[in-house]
This record gives sequence, C-alpha cells and structure tokens, in this order.
Amino acid sequence: MKFFTGRVVKRAILLFSCLLLLLASVCFAKDYDQLFTDANDAMAQGDLPAAIALLKKVEFEKGDESGAFVRSRMQIARLQFALKDMEQASSAAKEVLAVYPDNSEALNFLASVKQEQKPRYKVFIEDCLRFLPQLLKGAVMTITLVVCIILISPIGGLLIALGRISTFKPVSAICWFFIWLFRGTPLLLQLFFIYYGLPSLGITFKPFTAAILGLGLNYSAYLGEIIRGGIQSIEHGQMEAAKAIGMSYWQAMRRVIIPQTYKRLMPPIGNEFIALIKDTALVSTIAMVELMRSADQMFNAYFNVTALILAALIYLLFTTIFTFVFEKIEVRAGIYENR
Repeated sequence: MKFFTGRVVKRAILLFSCLLLLLASVCFAKDYDQLFTDANDAMAQGDLPAAIALLKKVEFEKGDESGAFVRSRMQIARLQFALKDMEQASSAAKEVLAVYPDNSEALNFLASVKQEQKPRYKVFIEDCLRFLPQLLKGAVMTITLVVCIILISPIGGLLIALGRISTFKPVSAICWFFIWLFRGTPLLLQLFFIYYGLPSLGITFKPFTAAILGLGLNYSAYLGEIIRGGIQSIEHGQMEAAKAIGMSYWQAMRRVIIPQTYKRLMPPIGNEFIALIKDTALVSTIAMVELMRSADQMFNAYFNVTALILAALIYLLFTTIFTFVFEKIEVRAGIYENR
C-alpha cells in the first residue's frame, strides 16, 4: 500500500513539474512576443537603435522551438545593414551560425554583406557579366523582329499606298479602311487581339508569328500613308511626260515617280524603323522573349536595376546604329539632287 502511494506521489510531482515548465515556457514566449512587438513599434517610429536594443534582450535557449533567437538576431542584422554598419550586421548573423551552422538565411545574409562591401565598379562589372549573356539572347530576337518587319512593311506599305491612290474606288476604300483601323488603334491592343483574341475564333499563332503579324500590319499602315504622301508630292507633269513617251501607268510609277520619292521618304521611314526598335518591347506582353522580356525577368528575379540599365544601353546602341545607317542611305538617295 505504501509502495503504491509512493508511486502516485512521484507521478504527481513529475506531472506538476512538467506543468510548471510548460507555464514558464509560455510566459517566457509571451515576454519575447512583447519584446518583438515593442521592437516593431520602435521601427515604425524610425528609432532603429532602440529596436536593436530590445531585440538583443532575446537570449538563446536550448529547445527554442519558436525560433525567437534566430528571428531576433536576423532582424538585428537587417537593421544594422540598413544603418550601413556592416561589422555589426555580420556579427549578428554569425551569432546565429554559431548555434545553427547550416542556417541558410544567415549564410545568404553574410554573402550579401560581402557583396555590399565590394567596390561599386566591381559589383557593376560582375552584374554585367551575369546579365549580359541572357540579354544578348533577347537582343538577337529583337533584331530578328526588326529585320523581318523592315523587309515586310515597305512592301505592304507600297501596295497600300498604290491602292490608296488608285482610281478604282473599292480598292481605294479598302486601303483607306486598313490605314484607318491600324493607325487608329494601339499597337498593344492589336498584338493582344492577334495573340489572345483570335484563338477564341479558332485561329492560333505562336508568339513569334503573332509578333510579326501585328508589327507588320501596323507598320505597313503607317508606311502606306508615308509612301502615298511621297508619291503625291511628285509633280503631276512627271506622270504626263512618262505617258507621252509611251510608258504605261505602272511603268511610269516604277521608273519615274517612285524613284523620285526616295529622298523624300528616307527621313520619315527612318524614324518609323527607329521607333520600331523600341516598339518591339511590346511583344514581351504576348510571351515573346526578346530584350525587354529578358531584362524584366532578370529584374524580377534579382531586383537588380543593372539589368534594366544594360537593356537601355543595348536599345540606345541599336537606335544609334540605325540612325547612322539611315543618314547614310538618305545622303546616298539624294546624291543626284545635290549635284
């Protein structure tokens, strides 16, 4: 009987001790919760040193399942980093590693501190070497789009211009409607309709095909109006003289009228193609991976503005080259008029 009573007493004492430990841990956790709350209030008021002092009161305890120690030290590290005190920031992260050597958050933080302590020019060079390969791949796709549109849109624009000035009213009306539609609606809307809208009608295009179609139609409409203006700027007597020597309408257009428009057409057409380089960025909205899309993906992945700066420099390089080339073509096209 005494043995049985003794066992009951021991179990009761053990149970009571466990309850005391549980209550103590709960109270301890509540104290830490209050510390974190006070630290957050101090940060909200902009008093970062006070927040750091409060967080330092959190001490390491074995079996700390709440992670209060790690949480406090990493918050201290981030605050010290914001205050540009890299030594104290590293020290807080190392406190975590001293207890948990494999803590990935602390390891990544120390790597960020080390990166921040490098000279700015070295960081920029490293970022350039990291981002450039992917950006250059996107740049190749951008140039591919530009070259395709440069080959397609002048042909489409010439046909539209000839149809626009045609004496056959139905053809002229159709060409007028085409120009009115594609000049009067945003290019982005046109790309969306081709890539996202047409599939509802059973017509599906791959991103590259949709980009070529959207840009080609849009720029053909703009070039059509530019070419029409260039043709109609030639004196009507030129056509009459060509017909007087036995040329047909189309022969006169091909041999007399259109060659005289080259000098006048080069500046506006050059401007359109330079604008085209920048407009290719819009195809990134239809899952086309070109220069802008590549830069956007890397910026979202690394939150590093260097990717956007490099993309801007590549666009500037392309527009500079195209400007120089079209200036040379313009001079070449007007060589006989300058004599």
